[in-house]
Amino acid sequence: MPDRERAAIIELADPALIVGIAPGTHGDRPTGYPADPGLCNAPIEPDRVPPAWKAPTSGGSTGRPKLIVSELPGAIVPTEVGELLGQHDNSVQLVTGPLYHNAPFNFSMYGLFAGQHLVVLPRFDPVATLEAIEQYRVDWISLVPTMMARIWRQIEDAPGRYDVSSLRQVFHGAAPCPPWLKEAWFDLVGAANVKEMYASTEGQLTTLIDGDEWLRHRGSVGRPIRGEVRILDAEGTTVPVGEVGEIFTRPGEGAAPTYRYIGAEARTRDGWDSLGDLGWLDTDGYLYIADRRTDLIITGGANVYPAEVEAALLAHPAVMSCAVIGIPDHDLGQRVHAVVQAETPVTDDELRGFLADRLVRYKIPRSFRYVETPLRDDAGKVRRAALRERETASMR
Repeated sequence: MPDRERAAIIELADPALIVGIAPGTHGDRPTGYPADPGLCNAPIEPDRVPPAWKAPTSGGSTGRPKLIVSELPGAIVPTEVGELLGQHDNSVQLVTGPLYHNAPFNFSMYGLFAGQHLVVLPRFDPVATLEAIEQYRVDWISLVPTMMARIWRQIEDAPGRYDVSSLRQVFHGAAPCPPWLKEAWFDLVGAANVKEMYASTEGQLTTLIDGDEWLRHRGSVGRPIRGEVRILDAEGTTVPVGEVGEIFTRPGEGAAPTYRYIGAEARTRDGWDSLGDLGWLDTDGYLYIADRRTDLIITGGANVYPAEVEAALLAHPAVMSCAVIGIPDHDLGQRVHAVVQAETPVTDDELRGFLADRLVRYKIPRSFRYVETPLRDDAGKVRRAALRERETASMR
């Protein structure tokens, strides 16, 4: 982590101890803990359970760091979590994402408590992932769509080389998954074994859907298995079924809070908190995600959801990763702009022609820029605010 970003988090957290950095990096704060060899190794007394089991950091769409402190104590019932996630004693989980991100941390800890063996990659690599699945007979894995696409393309490039027959649970989330990619994984491991989870780090809402359900509710991220959800318009009124609005959640009427922020304030309406996402519900209560509220592009009065355009772009065989943003435009207000990491050379005209069969005209990017480095981190996230600022500055 860059010094400046870490310093901002440390200022917020005001920790008593910092582990893993050189002494003096952040003033006179303690930076190491040499444990006394004589310390007792007996189980900790029950009354010493910490009041918060985790406090992950997040920059979110604003780019300013915050801490999301859990209001759930550090006591987990492994059987409850294991049954929900399909994590069982003596199964094997491959950890592909960075443990400082919420989902990999949660899944790893839950798996460890449930008795899983954990195989932790130093960083994500599609070949290393496929080799580890085969070597360790991995049956449980959590991925983000970027990882799914890179793994799938590796398998497509070398048919018959990799054995993924041990996989029984493939969870994905963190970013929208293009339908074609999800269906490709159905073919790899079976639709029932592919599960999508939509959840907030704040812990107020969790939805879950497997591939069989998804085929009946295409595009959905599932129904709530924890918490409640409602969709509101700009005035705070519940929108009709099927209409896009802002997603608000709560843990349940009268339920205790699941989190508190340090360094930020929640966006709330009458006891419901915003996740910052836009979406809608169908008649059966299944939730669908349109995009982040702050990422919505309004071009010539029309709404464009970057996730939809990115999903279409990722279907092109040359595109490894991409990010779609709105760039200021004197005529349209904003114009759709795409930053693309291409595996093989590709032209603007080729991509526009490819998208013409998939998107209405106003959603097709009016400009492209090509990069050689990944646009998303190992957790599938892209910092759109910083990217938007960079791209806008480069066009002045």
